[in-house]
Amino acid sequence: MTDDRRPGDGEGTPGRESSRRDQRPPRDARDGDRRPPRDRDDRPQRRQEDRSGDRRPPQDRDARRPAPDRDGRPPRDRDDRRPARDRDTRPPRDRGTRPPRDRDDRYGDRRPPRDRDSRPRREPDPEIPEDIEPGMLAKEIRSELLTLSKDNAEGVARHLVAVGRYLDEEDFDEALAHAQAASRRAGRVAGVREILGVVHYRRAEWAKALAEFRTARRLSGTHHLLPLMADAERGLGRPERALELASTPEARRLAPAEQIEMAIVVSGARGDMGQTAAAVQHLRDLALAGNPQAPWAVRLRYAYAAALEADGQAEEAKEWYVRAAALDADGETDVREVLGLEEEPELVDLGWDEEEADGNDGAAREDDRPGSPT
Repeated sequence: MTDDRRPGDGEGTPGRESSRRDQRPPRDARDGDRRPPRDRDDRPQRRQEDRSGDRRPPQDRDARRPAPDRDGRPPRDRDDRRPARDRDTRPPRDRGTRPPRDRDDRYGDRRPPRDRDSRPRREPDPEIPEDIEPGMLAKEIRSELLTLSKDNAEGVARHLVAVGRYLDEEDFDEALAHAQAASRRAGRVAGVREILGVVHYRRAEWAKALAEFRTARRLSGTHHLLPLMADAERGLGRPERALELASTPEARRLAPAEQIEMAIVVSGARGDMGQTAAAVQHLRDLALAGNPQAPWAVRLRYAYAAALEADGQAEEAKEWYVRAAALDADGETDVREVLGLEEEPELVDLGWDEEEADGNDGAAREDDRPGSPT
């Protein structure tokens, strides 16, 4: 049996492709003259400036002329621009003619050098009596001191207790010293500023009292100080301002005790303005309907009696002074002085002359000296 397969038809043999590859002419003969070999070194070198070719010839910038302006003015050549200023044409600055400036004078008269010794020194706190304790302060004021540290709160409380004691003794200088010490240590506490204002009020320092009352009112947000503020306005000679404060909506919402105080201030302001009849009328109903047991009864009767006296009603005024004196057992007002009820202290002669006694003792000592005649 003959094998009809051609050489190369079986697996593992090159086959036809192998014979065809052998029949291909060399690459050079196959291409012929269609594409000659290319020499890279024969390419012309193109300059960087000729990238655009002949499409956009180089332009001379000086030859370009800008379009004329819309208003018809001819275009301005760039070469016609203002020439740059020559720095060398300026005269040189003579820095040596300026006197040297002292380092301390660099601010001139605006900010002189600070002298630390010229700063106001803090005044020392006044001495607090040893028997005064923080717990002696009113509870409502102590509650305002809770924002302070414990030591500071106790010190402020003791100062405030001292203020009350010295006010009762009418030692206004010591009261002011302690009130200012408390204010320096707790100036953001409304009750402290209020007490300082009361001290100024008792000292008839109306402007300072009014300033402290305003600060306390702003810090607390309450209006109970309006009567004292209005009375301070009276002290400053401004009764009209006192009446304005009394007519505010906040004044109409005051507590009963504070409304009585405001009525007394309004009556006094009317009297300051010469409106004596209006001053009497403003207090008449309150005085007639007032409760004698009320804490403000003494002041109300005294103010009503003073208004009657200023209006020329002397007899009725004396009657109300007597009614006020009957309730003023603690000496809250000077009604007893007004009525002449103050009694002079009675002097009792015990028959003992201290000067004579001292003279006799001296004579006895003279006689007792050694060598004196017997």
